[in-house]
Amino acid sequence: MKLPEKYVHEIKALLGEEYGEYEKCLEGRSACGLRVNNAKISTEEFLKLTPFSLTPVPWVENGFYYNEEDALTKHPHYHAGLYYIQEPSAMIPASRLPVEHGDKVLDLCAAPGGKATELAAKLGGTGLLVANDISNSRAKGLLKNLEMAGHRNILVTSEAPKQLLNYFPEYFDKILVDAPCSGEGMFRRDPSMIKSYEEKGPEIYAPLQQEILSAAVKMLKPGGMLLYSTCTFSTLENEKNIQKVLDDNPEMEIADIRKGDGFSDGIAGPGMDERLSRCLRIWPHRAGGEGHFAALLLKAGSAGTSKSSRSREGASSQGRAEDSFLAFAEDIPWLREHDGKIDVRDENLYLIPGPLCDISIRGLRFLRTGLLLGTQKKGRFEPSQALAMCLRQEEYPNCVSLAGDSIEARKYLKGETVQLPGMYSGWVLVCADGYPLGWAKGMQSALKNKYYPGWRMQ
Repeated sequence: MKLPEKYVHEIKALLGEEYGEYEKCLEGRSACGLRVNNAKISTEEFLKLTPFSLTPVPWVENGFYYNEEDALTKHPHYHAGLYYIQEPSAMIPASRLPVEHGDKVLDLCAAPGGKATELAAKLGGTGLLVANDISNSRAKGLLKNLEMAGHRNILVTSEAPKQLLNYFPEYFDKILVDAPCSGEGMFRRDPSMIKSYEEKGPEIYAPLQQEILSAAVKMLKPGGMLLYSTCTFSTLENEKNIQKVLDDNPEMEIADIRKGDGFSDGIAGPGMDERLSRCLRIWPHRAGGEGHFAALLLKAGSAGTSKSSRSREGASSQGRAEDSFLAFAEDIPWLREHDGKIDVRDENLYLIPGPLCDISIRGLRFLRTGLLLGTQKKGRFEPSQALAMCLRQEEYPNCVSLAGDSIEARKYLKGETVQLPGMYSGWVLVCADGYPLGWAKGMQSALKNKYYPGWRMQ
């Protein structure tokens, strides 16, 4: 692997005599990781269920290494949202942001969703997660991953940070900024990043990161916490950005962040705040993951009522469109007892999270507000794929569970009709080993496939 001279000079200055060890590690294989979705299944139950051989990632309780040869994304458990494929070091940011039930959380650069899905899992169906990506195409993939993981208290947006600030000044309890960066830490995993680095290095990214951080600080409540992370080694993109936050915002402080074996402290060079050593670095020759940086910041003050520059502008009425839906949802406790509202837009029904009922998002570019429940057509309710992924098998009376390793489960995921012994009618929740995959319409011994076409297994 031929590395840019400028990069080699930078890393030698940071590592000194260790540089040879680092360079040698780049010839090895990148680690493959998965993170268990604890919103759907406990880590202990997942380990009993999964057919794959896994080894724990030492710094994350629900993270595991897996063998590259195993086709994890082809298994029905993946399509049931039981786990997310994620590089092991990339599991750190969401795990180190102390999200609590009821928090309002912002993931500012969220696509493709690895960190956002973990933040939502930590919320446990409470509070609100605003997951944003400025790229609309990437935000669509983000929405899919959040829905597959079974999360409903969400707002998925595609905006510039400055635009979000107009709606959410000092609003969030916790904010994650996994910033776009020069990607120095990913050269082993993705050698094409080297060419990108040569075209756009740290000098290009640092001003963009500072702009993102500036908006994020203004959206953070007093008493709130912000985690900044990158997958690069450059002090210009890492510690010097944190230094600028401290210089520009006296109310911001660097908090301690939990570290582990193989982790390194942040670099506090000449003229820099010694507190920068509280930051966290991962070097791939010291730990079993790619290069990463993270810093946890605290905003002074006590958390009060969330501010919003825009008042609520009249919630949509449920009208009569909810009648058949309420009959459908009669046996689903959280659909009867939610703290939000049912919003009807054209033929679609949405469950709007409680926190979103108190603000206006008119003019904001969003892909989803809350949970798409389904559609109302000619007095009939048709449940959505997203609703299926939020359910548990025991919450819906008309369901069938296929063995995860069965031909029938794979046929269902490919969009085919499934023939089974027994008699079925109405909307059937199809599961794999007890975990929902999607819907079918029962037609005696056949399940007419209603799995969302855009998600079908190829």
